Amino acid sequence: MPRAHPRLWIAASLALALSVAGISVGSSARAAAACRVTYTVTNQWQGGFGASVTIDNLGDPLTGWRLGWAFTAGQTVTQLWNGSVTQSGSQVTVTNAEYNANLPTGGSASFGFNGAATSGNPAPAGFTLNGVPCTGEPVPSTPPPTTPPPTNPSAPSTFTNPVVWQDFADGDIIRVGDVYYYSASTMHYSPGAPILRSYDLVNWEYAGHSVPRLDFDSSAYDLSGGRAYVKGIWASAFNYRPSNSTYYWLGCTEFNRTYVYSSSSVSGGWTKKARINNCYYDAGLLFDNDTPYVAYGNTTISVAQLSSDLTSQVRAQTVYQTPSSIGTLEGSRMYKRGNYYYIWVTRPANGQYVLRSTSPWGPYEQRQVLLNLPGPISGGGVPHQGGLVQTQNGDWWYMAFTDAYPGGRMPTLAPITWSGDGWPVLQTVDGRWGASYPRPNLPWHPLTPMTGSDSFAGTTLGPQYEWNHNPDTTKVTVNNGLRLSTATVTNDLYNARNTLTRRIQGPSSTATVQLDYSAMADGDRTGLAMLRDSSAWIGIRKDGSTTRVSMTNGLTMSTSGWTTTGTGTEQAGATVSGGRIWLRINADIRPGSGRTARFSYSTDGTTFTTLGPAFTLNNDWQFFMGYRFGIFNYATRSLGGAVTVNQFSVVTP
Repeated sequence: MPRAHPRLWIAASLALALSVAGISVGSSARAAAACRVTYTVTNQWQGGFGASVTIDNLGDPLTGWRLGWAFTAGQTVTQLWNGSVTQSGSQVTVTNAEYNANLPTGGSASFGFNGAATSGNPAPAGFTLNGVPCTGEPVPSTPPPTTPPPTNPSAPSTFTNPVVWQDFADGDIIRVGDVYYYSASTMHYSPGAPILRSYDLVNWEYAGHSVPRLDFDSSAYDLSGGRAYVKGIWASAFNYRPSNSTYYWLGCTEFNRTYVYSSSSVSGGWTKKARINNCYYDAGLLFDNDTPYVAYGNTTISVAQLSSDLTSQVRAQTVYQTPSSIGTLEGSRMYKRGNYYYIWVTRPANGQYVLRSTSPWGPYEQRQVLLNLPGPISGGGVPHQGGLVQTQNGDWWYMAFTDAYPGGRMPTLAPITWSGDGWPVLQTVDGRWGASYPRPNLPWHPLTPMTGSDSFAGTTLGPQYEWNHNPDTTKVTVNNGLRLSTATVTNDLYNARNTLTRRIQGPSSTATVQLDYSAMADGDRTGLAMLRDSSAWIGIRKDGSTTRVSMTNGLTMSTSGWTTTGTGTEQAGATVSGGRIWLRINADIRPGSGRTARFSYSTDGTTFTTLGPAFTLNNDWQFFMGYRFGIFNYATRSLGGAVTVNQFSVVTP
């Protein structure tokens, strides 16, 4: 229900009708949409305003929508209903709620919000629907061939790898209409299986998560009675089924069971559909004439046919045994092109192979795609795993990942051609995976940046965030700031619930949080961490009447069972007061040994003081996930304290 701001009405009935175009992500054919947006300032008061927004869909049916606009006078959204909101600087993005995701032709959806305004409140000059700027008129499902696609005049003719310098490993990539989606592993982070969205395969934005909560039949995922580090979501399958306009995610956990999630929209509404008591390890999902097949396995590669509703197994069969001369093959992706079925498999961590058959059940032939190929990231590994996607223009591309620790595994793109006898061929540059290639011949669309500043203006977290294990949601509030009440009594950060993480942008970036610590209790610890199996943090220690800003390192876990081997030692500290502090970490995650993070703090948000020594990052691969920035708040004595994060920014130099 819309919330009306109490009193202080100032006559302001500003209605602005703007036409907006978007594209459907719910059709495998080329789809187009247009809409009209009515933006109405319903009331204003000193420092704030209320607004309502109505979207009228004038184009093809939509199974999920996101509306974007830019404020021009520093306004911020403080509360929103009938949708979810993220704001980065002036850019606002509102995505559908589960119950209003579907917009038929002629249908409409509405939401409202309260906002803050300190220097005027002009209406937005324009809107985008699903990333496409306004056209104002309905358009046919197949635009005339003379209609030019959106272009970015400043875009170069080439792109540079990695296309995403953030940790997104084990990717599965698909196209739905003109939109590309990329799904990745997250292991013990929640929500899991993040989805990125793109229109040109080069520029990407966060779109959502397939697994809203790690509901995997174990309290260890809640950090309750156990821990699930380096368990959970490994390489998993992601695909779209045109017959029912539904997205599916499928993944095996802990080598013994497979979960299936589904949704009509990538942005939300994901629900657990089934648990299948078979492990489809490193699975790839194919819909072949609407029949679901899964390719999976390590060394022994198998194919399973699932029931039509993807809740049970109909048949399973081994289709390929990897010869000892190759060693291990895994990371299956399954495709059909012409009369052939292909299983795309990796040799970790330095090779890529492909299997081919005229039947999903084999027999399969095998070809090597790459082996020990130099990669595009200086100091990084060989691109491998990932998947193939065909553009709407008929071109093929391979999105792999490149090991680049301590930062993680980075999505890396290269073109694919096909030999005369039907085998995929990777296009290289001077005998290596190209550091750059000509850009795909695809339309450009504006996207929400994957870095920037967040003031937590809405009531939900944006898809750029993931918790360390499942959060205790009773101890979290998002509403004009992120309030973290202590949820765990411990002296071990690795045991503390409600540590909120955000990926580091490479090759280097700086994270800054503005923190209100005035409501901390005796014994509480809060701050900003470089989080991995070897960690360090800068933050506040509250002990009795003493409040100190501290730089602490020496937090470690063993590689055997991921048990805690060190809870940390303070390296430097200083007494602080006033209840507000800015904490900052500058992280160098270029691949290689000896990379460092540096810590600093400020009491005014302007002048920062370095605290403690540089922290040397661990670049071993065994933890799989790369370093992340993490905001934490836990108690060492008793629950009851809280902190409020007013801003969290990640910026590049």
